[in-house]
Amino acid sequence: MAQKARPDPSSELSKLFHIGTQAMSRSSLSRINNDQPWELYQALFYKILARCQPISGKHSFRFHNKLYSMDASTIDLCLSVFPWATFRQTKGAVKLHAVLDHDGLLPTFIDITEGKTHEVNIGRGIKLPKGSILTMDRGYIDYEWFQELTDQGVFFVTRAKKNMRSRIEIRNKVNKKSGVSSDHSIALTSKNGQAHQGLLRKIGYRDPITNKQYYFLTNNFKLAAKTIADIYKDRWQIELFFKWIKQNLKIKSFIGTTKNAVMSQIWVALCTYLLIHYFKWSNGLHQSALQIVQRLQLNWFDRRCVVDLFKPPKPSPNIELTMGLDF
Repeated sequence: MAQKARPDPSSELSKLFHIGTQAMSRSSLSRINNDQPWELYQALFYKILARCQPISGKHSFRFHNKLYSMDASTIDLCLSVFPWATFRQTKGAVKLHAVLDHDGLLPTFIDITEGKTHEVNIGRGIKLPKGSILTMDRGYIDYEWFQELTDQGVFFVTRAKKNMRSRIEIRNKVNKKSGVSSDHSIALTSKNGQAHQGLLRKIGYRDPITNKQYYFLTNNFKLAAKTIADIYKDRWQIELFFKWIKQNLKIKSFIGTTKNAVMSQIWVALCTYLLIHYFKWSNGLHQSALQIVQRLQLNWFDRRCVVDLFKPPKPSPNIELTMGLDF
Protein backbone atom coordinates (compact mmCIF):
# COMPACT_ATOMS: atom_id res chain seq x y z
CA MET A 1 0.00 0.00 0.00
CA ALA A 2 1.45 3.37 -1.03
CA GLN A 3 2.27 5.69 1.87
CA LYS A 4 0.45 8.98 2.01
CA ALA A 5 2.72 11.80 0.91
CA ARG A 6 3.62 14.38 3.55
CA PRO A 7 1.72 17.62 2.81
CA ASP A 8 3.61 20.65 1.59
CA PRO A 9 2.84 23.51 4.03
CA SER A 10 3.06 26.06 1.20
CA SER A 11 0.15 24.34 -0.57
CA GLU A 12 -2.00 24.31 2.57
CA LEU A 13 -1.95 28.02 3.42
CA SER A 14 -5.72 28.34 3.04
CA LYS A 15 -6.20 25.90 5.92
CA LEU A 16 -3.96 27.78 8.35
CA PHE A 17 -6.73 30.29 9.02
CA HIS A 18 -9.04 27.55 10.27
CA ILE A 19 -6.52 26.35 12.87
CA GLY A 20 -5.87 29.88 14.11
CA THR A 21 -2.40 30.48 12.73
CA GLN A 22 -0.59 31.81 9.69
CA ALA A 23 2.59 31.23 7.73
CA MET A 24 5.75 32.35 9.53
CA SER A 25 9.18 32.95 8.05
CA ARG A 26 12.35 31.40 9.43
CA SER A 27 13.66 34.85 10.35
CA SER A 28 10.55 35.54 12.44
CA LEU A 29 10.97 32.24 14.29
CA SER A 30 14.63 33.05 14.85
CA ARG A 31 13.75 36.43 16.33
CA ILE A 32 11.20 34.85 18.69
CA ASN A 33 13.72 32.22 19.80
CA ASN A 34 16.29 34.91 20.46
CA ASP A 35 13.92 37.14 22.46
CA GLN A 36 11.50 34.81 24.27
CA PRO A 37 13.13 33.69 27.56
CA TRP A 38 13.91 29.97 27.54
CA GLU A 39 12.83 29.69 31.19
CA LEU A 40 9.22 29.90 29.96
CA TYR A 41 9.57 26.59 28.12
CA GLN A 42 11.43 25.05 31.05
CA ALA A 43 8.51 25.89 33.36
CA LEU A 44 6.07 24.49 30.79
CA PHE A 45 8.08 21.25 30.64
CA TYR A 46 7.67 20.59 34.36
CA LYS A 47 3.96 21.50 34.20
CA ILE A 48 3.41 18.88 31.49
CA LEU A 49 5.57 16.39 33.40
CA ALA A 50 3.27 16.73 36.41
CA ARG A 51 0.33 15.80 34.16
CA CYS A 52 2.15 12.79 32.69
CA GLN A 53 3.39 11.17 35.90
CA PRO A 54 0.00 10.04 37.31
CA ILE A 55 -0.95 8.20 34.09
CA SER A 56 2.45 6.76 33.10
CA GLY A 57 3.23 3.06 33.35
CA LYS A 58 5.48 1.21 35.81
CA HIS A 59 8.87 -0.35 35.30
CA SER A 60 9.02 -4.06 34.46
CA PHE A 61 10.89 -5.26 37.58
CA ARG A 62 9.25 -7.01 40.52
CA PHE A 63 10.73 -4.73 43.17
CA HIS A 64 8.76 -1.64 44.15
CA ASN A 65 11.69 0.79 44.44
CA LYS A 66 11.72 3.71 42.06
CA LEU A 67 14.23 3.13 39.26
CA TYR A 68 16.13 5.97 37.56
CA SER A 69 18.86 6.21 34.93
CA MET A 70 21.24 9.14 34.66
CA ASP A 71 23.29 10.15 31.65
CA ALA A 72 24.34 13.09 29.49
CA SER A 73 24.49 13.63 25.74
CA THR A 74 26.53 16.19 23.83
CA ILE A 75 24.82 18.32 21.17
CA ASP A 76 27.45 19.54 18.73
CA LEU A 77 27.43 23.17 17.56
CA CYS A 78 29.56 25.03 15.06
CA LEU A 79 31.88 27.23 17.11
CA SER A 80 32.04 29.94 14.44
CA VAL A 81 28.22 30.25 14.46
CA PHE A 82 27.74 29.68 18.20
CA PRO A 83 30.88 31.31 19.69
CA TRP A 84 29.40 31.25 23.21
CA ALA A 85 29.22 27.41 23.23
CA THR A 86 32.90 26.72 23.95
CA PHE A 87 33.74 23.03 24.24
CA ARG A 88 37.09 22.35 22.60
CA GLN A 89 39.55 24.50 20.71
CA THR A 90 37.77 24.10 17.36
CA LYS A 91 34.42 22.69 18.46
CA GLY A 92 31.32 24.03 20.16
CA ALA A 93 28.67 22.07 22.07
CA VAL A 94 26.10 22.04 24.82
CA LYS A 95 25.49 19.05 27.07
CA LEU A 96 22.03 17.72 27.86
CA HIS A 97 21.90 16.04 31.28
CA ALA A 98 18.89 13.87 32.12
CA VAL A 99 17.50 11.60 34.80
CA LEU A 100 15.03 9.13 33.31
CA ASP A 101 12.27 7.65 35.46
CA HIS A 102 11.69 4.07 34.28
CA ASP A 103 8.03 4.43 35.27
CA GLY A 104 6.87 5.52 31.84
CA LEU A 105 10.41 6.43 30.70
CA LEU A 106 9.86 10.08 31.60
CA PRO A 107 12.75 12.57 31.96
CA THR A 108 12.16 13.82 35.50
CA PHE A 109 15.25 16.03 35.62
CA ILE A 110 16.85 18.03 32.81
CA ASP A 111 19.81 20.38 32.82
CA ILE A 112 21.53 21.98 29.83
CA THR A 113 25.11 23.11 30.39
CA GLU A 114 28.29 23.94 28.54
CA GLY A 115 29.76 20.98 26.71
CA LYS A 116 32.76 20.73 29.03
CA THR A 117 30.69 20.40 32.24
CA HIS A 118 31.45 17.08 33.94
CA GLU A 119 28.49 14.77 34.59
CA VAL A 120 29.34 14.16 38.26
CA ASN A 121 29.01 17.88 39.03
CA ILE A 122 25.40 17.74 37.90
CA GLY A 123 24.74 14.40 39.60
CA ARG A 124 25.74 15.77 42.99
CA GLY A 125 22.93 18.33 42.86
CA ILE A 126 20.16 15.81 42.21
CA LYS A 127 18.06 14.58 45.13
CA LEU A 128 16.21 11.30 44.74
CA PRO A 129 13.59 9.65 47.00
CA LYS A 130 14.91 7.41 49.75
CA GLY A 131 14.99 3.78 48.65
CA SER A 132 15.21 4.58 44.94
CA ILE A 133 17.75 2.95 42.62
CA LEU A 134 19.96 5.02 40.33
CA THR A 135 21.89 3.41 37.47
CA MET A 136 24.64 5.15 35.51
CA ASP A 137 27.76 4.42 33.47
CA ARG A 138 31.38 4.59 34.64
CA GLY A 139 31.64 8.30 33.83
CA TYR A 140 29.78 9.03 37.06
CA ILE A 141 32.05 7.05 39.38
CA ASP A 142 32.97 9.22 42.34
CA TYR A 143 33.35 7.35 45.63
CA GLU A 144 32.73 10.44 47.74
CA TRP A 145 29.43 10.99 45.92
CA PHE A 146 28.60 7.29 46.31
CA GLN A 147 28.97 7.75 50.06
CA GLU A 148 26.54 10.68 49.91
CA LEU A 149 24.00 8.52 48.04
CA THR A 150 24.41 5.74 50.61
CA ASP A 151 23.88 8.21 53.45
CA GLN A 152 20.69 9.43 51.72
CA GLY A 153 19.36 5.87 51.46
CA VAL A 154 19.67 5.83 47.66
CA PHE A 155 20.99 2.71 45.90
CA PHE A 156 23.24 2.95 42.86
CA VAL A 157 24.23 0.47 40.14
CA THR A 158 27.17 1.13 37.82
CA ARG A 159 30.01 -0.58 35.98
CA ALA A 160 33.17 -1.17 37.99
CA LYS A 161 36.35 0.37 36.63
CA LYS A 162 39.01 -2.07 35.44
CA ASN A 163 41.68 -0.48 37.62
CA MET A 164 39.51 -0.40 40.77
CA ARG A 165 41.55 -1.54 43.75
CA SER A 166 39.59 -3.59 46.27
CA ARG A 167 39.76 -6.43 48.77
CA ILE A 168 37.24 -9.28 48.84
CA GLU A 169 35.61 -9.61 52.26
CA ILE A 170 32.74 -12.05 51.53
CA ARG A 171 32.20 -14.49 48.66
CA ASN A 172 28.49 -15.09 48.06
CA LYS A 173 27.08 -18.15 46.32
CA VAL A 174 25.91 -17.63 42.73
CA ASN A 175 23.79 -19.44 40.18
CA LYS A 176 26.13 -19.62 37.20
CA LYS A 177 23.29 -20.82 34.97
CA SER A 178 21.86 -17.29 35.19
CA GLY A 179 25.06 -15.80 33.78
CA VAL A 180 26.31 -14.50 37.14
CA SER A 181 29.94 -15.52 37.56
CA SER A 182 30.73 -13.93 40.95
CA ASP A 183 29.10 -11.99 43.78
CA HIS A 184 31.52 -10.44 46.27
CA SER A 185 31.26 -8.01 49.15
CA ILE A 186 34.35 -5.83 48.84
CA ALA A 187 36.22 -3.04 50.58
CA LEU A 188 37.84 -0.34 48.43
CA THR A 189 41.55 -0.01 49.16
CA SER A 190 42.65 2.94 46.98
CA LYS A 191 43.04 6.44 48.40
CA ASN A 192 39.99 7.67 46.46
CA GLY A 193 38.03 4.53 47.27
CA GLN A 194 38.42 5.11 50.99
CA ALA A 195 36.03 8.06 50.62
CA HIS A 196 33.28 5.42 50.69
CA GLN A 197 32.97 3.85 54.12
CA GLY A 198 31.80 0.28 54.53
CA LEU A 199 31.43 -2.51 52.00
CA LEU A 200 30.25 -2.45 48.42
CA ARG A 201 29.03 -5.29 46.24
CA LYS A 202 30.85 -6.34 43.06
CA ILE A 203 28.99 -8.67 40.72
CA GLY A 204 30.48 -10.47 37.74
CA TYR A 205 28.17 -11.29 34.84
CA ARG A 206 28.80 -12.89 31.45
CA ASP A 207 26.36 -11.94 28.72
CA PRO A 208 25.11 -15.19 27.14
CA ILE A 209 24.58 -13.47 23.76
CA THR A 210 27.87 -11.59 23.32
CA ASN A 211 29.92 -13.71 25.77
CA LYS A 212 31.36 -10.47 27.20
CA GLN A 213 32.27 -10.27 30.87
CA TYR A 214 30.94 -7.36 32.93
CA TYR A 215 31.50 -6.27 36.52
CA PHE A 216 28.90 -4.18 38.33
CA LEU A 217 29.29 -2.12 41.48
CA THR A 218 26.40 -1.41 43.83
CA ASN A 219 25.53 -0.64 47.43
CA ASN A 220 22.42 -2.84 47.29
CA PHE A 221 22.92 -6.16 49.07
CA LYS A 222 19.28 -7.36 49.00
CA LEU A 223 18.41 -7.77 45.33
CA ALA A 224 19.51 -10.89 43.46
CA ALA A 225 22.78 -10.60 41.54
CA LYS A 226 20.99 -11.27 38.24
CA THR A 227 18.53 -8.47 39.02
CA ILE A 228 21.43 -6.05 39.49
CA ALA A 229 22.77 -7.04 36.07
CA ASP A 230 19.31 -6.58 34.53
CA ILE A 231 18.98 -3.14 36.15
CA TYR A 232 22.17 -1.97 34.47
CA LYS A 233 21.02 -3.46 31.18
CA ASP A 234 17.81 -1.43 31.44
CA ARG A 235 19.97 1.71 31.63
CA TRP A 236 19.97 1.46 27.83
CA GLN A 237 16.55 3.16 27.94
CA ILE A 238 18.16 6.54 28.56
CA GLU A 239 20.46 6.02 25.57
CA LEU A 240 17.35 5.36 23.47
CA PHE A 241 15.75 8.51 24.89
CA PHE A 242 18.64 10.70 23.72
CA LYS A 243 18.71 8.97 20.35
CA TRP A 244 14.96 9.42 19.90
CA ILE A 245 14.80 13.13 20.59
CA LYS A 246 17.85 13.82 18.40
CA GLN A 247 16.42 11.91 15.46
CA ASN A 248 12.79 13.03 15.71
CA LEU A 249 12.61 16.42 17.44
CA LYS A 250 15.00 18.59 15.42
CA ILE A 251 17.66 19.50 17.99
CA LYS A 252 20.60 19.09 15.59
CA SER A 253 19.84 22.28 13.62
CA PHE A 254 18.72 25.45 15.33
CA ILE A 255 16.61 28.46 14.36
CA GLY A 256 18.64 31.24 15.97
CA THR A 257 22.25 31.43 17.07
CA THR A 258 22.05 32.86 20.60
CA LYS A 259 22.23 30.76 23.74
CA ASN A 260 18.60 31.65 24.44
CA ALA A 261 17.54 30.35 21.01
CA VAL A 262 19.34 27.02 21.49
CA MET A 263 18.00 26.55 25.02
CA SER A 264 14.47 27.42 23.89
CA GLN A 265 14.49 24.94 21.02
CA ILE A 266 15.78 22.10 23.22
CA TRP A 267 13.15 22.76 25.90
CA VAL A 268 10.39 22.96 23.25
CA ALA A 269 11.56 19.58 21.89
CA LEU A 270 11.41 18.09 25.39
CA CYS A 271 7.91 19.51 25.90
CA THR A 272 6.90 17.87 22.62
CA TYR A 273 8.28 14.53 23.85
CA LEU A 274 6.07 14.75 26.94
CA LEU A 275 2.98 15.86 24.98
CA ILE A 276 3.30 12.87 22.65
CA HIS A 277 3.37 10.48 25.61
CA TYR A 278 0.54 12.30 27.39
CA PHE A 279 -1.57 12.01 24.23
CA LYS A 280 -0.72 8.31 23.99
CA TRP A 281 -1.55 7.44 27.60
CA SER A 282 -4.61 9.65 28.04
CA ASN A 283 -6.24 8.10 24.96
CA GLY A 284 -5.13 4.52 25.62
CA LEU A 285 -3.23 4.22 22.32
CA HIS A 286 -1.06 1.20 21.60
CA GLN A 287 1.06 2.88 18.90
CA SER A 288 4.67 3.80 19.68
CA ALA A 289 5.73 7.43 20.06
CA LEU A 290 7.43 7.29 16.66
CA GLN A 291 4.28 5.97 14.99
CA ILE A 292 2.26 8.77 16.58
CA VAL A 293 4.67 11.42 15.32
CA GLN A 294 4.70 9.99 11.81
CA ARG A 295 0.92 9.81 11.58
CA LEU A 296 0.52 13.36 12.87
CA GLN A 297 3.04 14.64 10.32
CA LEU A 298 1.01 13.08 7.53
CA ASN A 299 -2.23 14.70 8.71
CA TRP A 300 -1.24 18.16 9.94
CA PHE A 301 -3.93 19.92 7.89
CA ASP A 302 -6.73 17.35 7.94
CA ARG A 303 -9.83 18.72 9.64
CA ARG A 304 -10.79 15.75 11.77
CA CYS A 305 -10.55 14.51 15.36
CA VAL A 306 -6.90 13.71 15.96
CA VAL A 307 -7.73 10.63 18.07
CA ASP A 308 -9.57 9.11 15.10
CA LEU A 309 -6.26 8.94 13.24
CA PHE A 310 -5.22 6.09 15.52
CA LYS A 311 -8.43 4.10 15.55
CA PRO A 312 -9.16 1.33 13.06
CA PRO A 313 -11.34 2.48 10.15
CA LYS A 314 -15.05 1.93 10.57
CA PRO A 315 -16.45 -0.80 8.33
CA SER A 316 -18.47 0.46 5.41
CA PRO A 317 -22.18 -0.30 5.75
CA ASN A 318 -23.27 -3.22 3.63
CA ILE A 319 -25.68 -2.17 0.97
CA GLU A 320 -27.94 -5.03 0.11
CA LEU A 321 -29.59 -4.90 -3.28
CA THR A 322 -32.78 -6.82 -3.62
CA MET A 323 -33.67 -7.93 -7.06
CA GLY A 324 -37.15 -9.03 -7.90
CA LEU A 325 -37.20 -12.00 -10.19
CA ASP A 326 -40.19 -12.75 -12.34
CA PHE A 327 -40.89 -16.34 -13.20
